[in-house]
Amino acid sequence: MRLGIGRMDYRVRPGLYALGRPTAESPVLVSANFKLSVDHLRTAVRGLDAWILVLDTHGINVWCAAGKGLFGTDEVVRQVEFVGLSARVSHRKLVLPQLAAPGVAAHEVKRRTGFRVVYGPVRAADIPAFLAARMTATPEMRQVRYGWRDRAILIPVEVVTGARYPIVAAAALALLSALAARGTSLAGAVSVATAAAALTFVAFLAGIALGPLLLPWLPGRAFALKGAILGLLVAAALAVVGWPAAAFSGSWPRVAAWALLLPALTSFVLMNFTGSSTFTSLSGVLREMRVAVPLQIGAGVIGIGLWVAALYGGTV
Repeated sequence: MRLGIGRMDYRVRPGLYALGRPTAESPVLVSANFKLSVDHLRTAVRGLDAWILVLDTHGINVWCAAGKGLFGTDEVVRQVEFVGLSARVSHRKLVLPQLAAPGVAAHEVKRRTGFRVVYGPVRAADIPAFLAARMTATPEMRQVRYGWRDRAILIPVEVVTGARYPIVAAAALALLSALAARGTSLAGAVSVATAAAALTFVAFLAGIALGPLLLPWLPGRAFALKGAILGLLVAAALAVVGWPAAAFSGSWPRVAAWALLLPALTSFVLMNFTGSSTFTSLSGVLREMRVAVPLQIGAGVIGIGLWVAALYGGTV
């Protein structure tokens, strides 16, 4: 699942689950039916007696489902009524994840079901302490943290789901390079094609792995800008070591081509990471894309033009 294999089928049947030996006074913890969300929750509160009310969020996690309206007011009301929760518990409190708040109107849930919504902590690991403090959250429990481990754990699925794009791009650049270098020896054509493919994958891996890990330290707020700066740094490092030789030795057009192509590719890849980040908002991403995408396309077109011109100019 961490590799994106069967991701949308990794879900739990919606309904009411008993954890331990819950009674009518036990807390009701609400979760999405993404299995990883449920697993985190039941692991975090292991040893406690509680009810887990699982909503039908189509296999999507709490935060994303709230943003899509799947972890929403209507679904909370529907599940409360469907499982007959009023007859199961004597209290009238539902503990919802804090990250579900964008999708739920607490006052509507109270009006329609009689249950009061209490927002729990951001992280499931803090729930035992939250419950022990009579459902009172500390400021730290309310804070969304996004450390390097949180970012690193997302890299494998990003690699798998996005790998088809650099494969196609690398194949296209390799073919274009080989055709442009057809006047040279076979070894020369293979060399430039291999260099183009290798640098495409370097740009992809830099944006998909190095970018997330270095996110807080890359300058700027926009992910596209962070990716462009990272791409320039990678291009400079490769130019210094002269690898691959077919790209960074000899003519200046080849060096200039990859000085444009690497930042453009890395910028595009890291910009896509906005969907996995707590650093951005939907409106901010849309504004960023309106500016960044034309610049990425422009840099890519000019870079390819310089690369092909250098090959046709006999500077292999």
